[in-house]
Amino acid sequence: MFKIAMLLLMVCVMTACSSTGSTIDESEFEGKLRHVVMFKFKEGTPQEKIKEIEVAFAALPSKIASIIGYEWGTDVGVEDLDQGYTHCFLVTFKDAAGRAAYLPHPAHKEFVALLKPYLDQVHVIDYVVKSN
Repeated sequence: MFKIAMLLLMVCVMTACSSTGSTIDESEFEGKLRHVVMFKFKEGTPQEKIKEIEVAFAALPSKIASIIGYEWGTDVGVEDLDQGYTHCFLVTFKDAAGRAAYLPHPAHKEFVALLKPYLDQVHVIDYVVKSN
């Protein structure tokens, strides 16, 4: 029991030490960076507006050179775990520098301005592709 407690303590200390900084050193990233974005629209958002948003997001790869891959779809899950999120978008960049160019890009900002009035919630997660 003591060994388990010590092991847990060591894991906690190591985790705390590795996550004390508030910024991520993006130079450590290797491989493509995926930007996963999920939308939950406000109740009553017209389908025409949702279609406009889908088309606008799909246009970003032609406007922002750092996007090297793009795909999207709507929820078809059968487990009832979507929590109201209906749309998932996967944007791929060569690296973190590509994402850094994307976020402040005028075309991205214009898209966000179009989306924001109709967005109830958004969930974003970025990860570096690992192939092992």
